[in-house]
Amino acid sequence: MHKQLMKGNEAIVRSAILAGCRAFYGYPITPASEITEVAALYMPQAGGVFLQAESEVAAINMLYGASSAGVRCMTASSGPGISLMQEGISYMAGAELPCVIADITRGGPGLGNLGSEQGDYHQVVKGGGNGNYRTIVLAPHSAQEMADLTALAFELADRYRTPVVLLADGFIGQMMEPVEFPQTATEPHLPDWAVAGTAASRGNLITSLHIENDELEAHVLKLEAKYKEAEKRETRAEEWYVDDADIVLVGYGIVGRILKAVTTEARAAGIKVGVLRPITLYPFPILNFQRLAKWARTFVVVEMSTGQLVEDVRLALNGARPVEFLSRVGGNIPSHDDVLKFVQDLARRYQPAAAQEEERMAHV
Repeated sequence: MHKQLMKGNEAIVRSAILAGCRAFYGYPITPASEITEVAALYMPQAGGVFLQAESEVAAINMLYGASSAGVRCMTASSGPGISLMQEGISYMAGAELPCVIADITRGGPGLGNLGSEQGDYHQVVKGGGNGNYRTIVLAPHSAQEMADLTALAFELADRYRTPVVLLADGFIGQMMEPVEFPQTATEPHLPDWAVAGTAASRGNLITSLHIENDELEAHVLKLEAKYKEAEKRETRAEEWYVDDADIVLVGYGIVGRILKAVTTEARAAGIKVGVLRPITLYPFPILNFQRLAKWARTFVVVEMSTGQLVEDVRLALNGARPVEFLSRVGGNIPSHDDVLKFVQDLARRYQPAAAQEEERMAHV
């Protein structure tokens, strides 16, 4: 299939249908509205169901029903709508129901504005609902990855029977780029645990209710074992020019693209810079950070929040290396020039220490 020029939001829907998704329930909100619009157009053509719910609360509960029946399903929203879905996401995680949720983030808190931001990180990655649960979170940085990671999201949702969130800032959702899709599609199939109204599925039970303490504890530990397995198998990150990097820049989404441009220019000036871009925000790529800390002098986290991703980076490094932080909020984006100046200033600060280290090693 030839590449097609489209918004990242549209790429999500097309990829979802090719991945076997046959139900979309949602409520439009900028900057995610195109997802609902495109789903309304294409989902019925694929033999699926589209329904604009009366609210985000209704949409997530419709996903609960569709997933219980074994249908691959999804919804999409932005920060305020994702907030309303938190109770339903907790219920679906507790009932072990797979689904895909696209969060195309905007400025906040509250209604905020329509500008792009990354302030939903804590809400999505740490879980905003009640109880001991996690959702797998994927962070694309291009329209192509919006398609690729949507397909992966459905696979992971089914593999671990859990909600999976696609977390993309508004820039990536609205940006138009060439996208290539697979030439084969996944045929919908009925999982053996689903409640399908058949004799074979009559004994199946979908619930997050476990009255007895020991019963609930066993269930929660089962969920935790599943998350630990995902942490072992599903971490993903992109490493770019890190093999000899003194300074490692860290960011996801649109920020990752800015960091690559800065790295190219900084290296042309002789500054050893690289980029570590987390693709799975949960499970977090801890081992990538720990490995790079063996030679990198410092890490610089750049994000469009007052400091959310940076907390996980500091936890991953556990004091092994210093972590610097640069951000913009309110719908603003860290500019190429701002990040480059930050890197140049940092390099000058570390230059004397680097020279002393080289002199010491020469004597050794």
